[in-house]
Amino acid sequence: MADTSDLKEVVREKYGQAAARVQSGATSCCGTAPSLKSCCDPITSNLYDAGQAGEVPEAAMQASLGCGNPTALAELKPGETVLDLGSGGGIDVILSARRVGPAGKAYGLDMTDEMLAFAQENKRKSGLANVEFLRGEIENIPLPANAVDVIISNCVINLSGDKDRVLQEAFRVLKPGGRFAVSDVVVRGEVPDAIRTSMELWVGCIAGALTESDYRDKLATAGFTDIDVEVTRVYGVEEAATFLAGQGLDVEAAAEEVDGKIVSAFIRATKPSSSCAPGCCSH
Repeated sequence: MADTSDLKEVVREKYGQAAARVQSGATSCCGTAPSLKSCCDPITSNLYDAGQAGEVPEAAMQASLGCGNPTALAELKPGETVLDLGSGGGIDVILSARRVGPAGKAYGLDMTDEMLAFAQENKRKSGLANVEFLRGEIENIPLPANAVDVIISNCVINLSGDKDRVLQEAFRVLKPGGRFAVSDVVVRGEVPDAIRTSMELWVGCIAGALTESDYRDKLATAGFTDIDVEVTRVYGVEEAATFLAGQGLDVEAAAEEVDGKIVSAFIRATKPSSSCAPGCCSH
């Protein structure tokens, strides 16, 4: 496993580069690091329909580096408060803000200065007043307890070196009865160590991915109930070869080893209506 502090800096650098690339007007990203190829990477491509694309600034859509479309699956309601963990250029925050309406609020949390600046520009272009971007890390969410109705995230939790802490923080800031509704990459079966230990592939949402059972266990340990993992995409040999290219691996052999084992999934869970942090209640 990659060192947590080193990993955080690599993530910060790569996503800062992604923001700079889009802001510079580069529309084609094929030929950059595979972890940032949102235009041709099978994980990050074709996630939003034309209607949703029309609801956000074009640059925000070009900067999308997710693996799903949590706003389409989270069943957001008018008046709710939403928090997007690792909000990047702000696409899911802007879409969420439109769904919760003027009476609701959409927060975006990101640790990368370049992405935050880009997100602020996209907020300005959107004209929305119910959007706020926060600087910080998903392991230490800068909001009080019981502050939000829904937490969303798009291919970011797998990038953290301390996923238990992320889920504990998500549980803390959700209101009782609040919903956890994230898109993430999940692993089914054994993945070769060479992939697990690759820093570049970790930044590309692959090496840091949890197994489905680990994800369920960690959510339950944090205090969540009603846990569900719904597979939305399965990546075969062809897709695997695309995101394994340029990583110093035998691409053909590695792609065969991960065929069908890497999937995008929508993960749902609920904070019980009457609950406190695990371990704090007297019995």
